[in-house]
Amino acid sequence: MQQLLIATHNPGKVREFAALFADLQITLLTLDDLGITTEIAETGETFAANAILKAEGYMALSGLPTLADDSGLEVAALGGAPGVHSARYGGVKGEAQLRYLLDQLRDVPWHARLARFVCVIALARPGQPTELAEGTLPGVIEHEPRGSGGFGYDPLFYLLDEHATLAEISAERKNMLSHRATAARGAFQILARWRREG
Repeated sequence: MQQLLIATHNPGKVREFAALFADLQITLLTLDDLGITTEIAETGETFAANAILKAEGYMALSGLPTLADDSGLEVAALGGAPGVHSARYGGVKGEAQLRYLLDQLRDVPWHARLARFVCVIALARPGQPTELAEGTLPGVIEHEPRGSGGFGYDPLFYLLDEHATLAEISAERKNMLSHRATAARGAFQILARWRREG
């Protein structure tokens, strides 16, 4: 295996994976590199289902081994919401989305605001079963946003062990702890085995 398609148009995500997978000596390609403009619909009801849909769909389009991921926030008091709808939760974006989440938790006390970030990476290759790697990061939803780093729900996501929200810790520390980093470490092991198998 010499090449791996990262099923994204986001160059930042590819740089992140390139750093994580540097020791594997695999050339990473994006959808843009291959001129793929087709959007695979994320119709699954779980992060794993969406990651598999994208990995297998783009593998079929490209003929290459393909990595795709899906991730989001699950809040226990909301029955696991926003879950797979994290990016579109409440039909709003940015600060308005944080406010929407806080409104949903208005009457929930701090000790009952347990949450976790989840990332599932699917790895698909022609003629073989798709394999998954998962990472989670537990935390608590704050009452107000704190910090200016990160993105998305980071200013509300408090890490008990760090005594800070994800938006208050350094990018380097976040990249060590994050759900995506944990899933990527699992994906590294799968890719290393694929390399050994030839």
